[in-house]
Amino acid sequence: MSRSEQFASDNYSGVCPQAWKAMEAANRMDEPAYGEDSWTQRASDGLRSLFDTDCDVYFVFNGTAANSLALASMGQSFHSVICHELAHIETDECGGPEYASNGAKLLLGQGENGKLTPESIEHLVTKRTDIHYPKPKAVSLTQATEVGTIYTPDELRDIRTLADQYKLNIHMDGARFANAVAALDVHPSEITWKVGVDVLCFSGTKNGLALGEAVVFFNKALAEDFEWRCKQAGQLASKMRYISAPWCGLLENNVWLENARHANASAKRLADGLARLPGIKLRYPRQVNGVFVEMPEALQAALRAKGWRFYNFIGGSARLMCSWATTPAVVDQFLADVRQLQS
Repeated sequence: MSRSEQFASDNYSGVCPQAWKAMEAANRMDEPAYGEDSWTQRASDGLRSLFDTDCDVYFVFNGTAANSLALASMGQSFHSVICHELAHIETDECGGPEYASNGAKLLLGQGENGKLTPESIEHLVTKRTDIHYPKPKAVSLTQATEVGTIYTPDELRDIRTLADQYKLNIHMDGARFANAVAALDVHPSEITWKVGVDVLCFSGTKNGLALGEAVVFFNKALAEDFEWRCKQAGQLASKMRYISAPWCGLLENNVWLENARHANASAKRLADGLARLPGIKLRYPRQVNGVFVEMPEALQAALRAKGWRFYNFIGGSARLMCSWATTPAVVDQFLADVRQLQS
């Protein structure tokens, strides 16, 4: 049995209409190559307006490249990057950050619900300070986290205070940054440059684009020669407008935010429904567009036999992801199938 909608990943969703329309418009004319086109300028200016600050913006094909190249810009091969033990750069990027930086080491911190704390960061910074150990240079925060939780502005400020004490840069993996903004109901600046984030990797792929992530440098000094990094890594698109134009569609009329709100609301509908069913327990608080649940393996197998697709995440819980395209009908059908299989 096949299904057109599922909960395996927000990467499975198609392109939202506004992004598709913008790419279609970009296709009606010839434009200069390698980011010299009007669409890339418009998208970059749109992001500067969104964050209400002057910043350097670069577009790359995917999130692994965005994170890896951004982190490489923050230090040398003998440095280290502190991240949570569940962070995507540790668990799912095949050593990309280490590769791009020629060997900078990831130091793994802990914290409840997938979030680093100032205490866990300080422990890693002060654990060793001798020349035989890679020197901590950056902290990487995932917003929203890999388990669907969010850092509040106050939590981010506390981490920035600690980072200042030890002269650390802050990178934000924003694969689901839009969902975090929607959940917190804050201006994007309130959880980025105003709380000391140096560089944000802002995902469009999980928010309605076919491909294309924006690397946003609020600390412009770190962006020195970044375009050369992109070129060397095979991330400089010759027809850049096909990456940047869809961003124009997302940014206009805050489509990016409405897409995220819809995905979050769909996940809330799903989580609320599952929480009322016997034998199912939420593993982490549902804060954005992911629902992490503990359910019997037999029930999971039966759901998959019905055609539902979802992953088992780190630690064994089932991960159910909603997207901009998730409909109430598909959420209700999933819940109905769970109820039927439990009866």
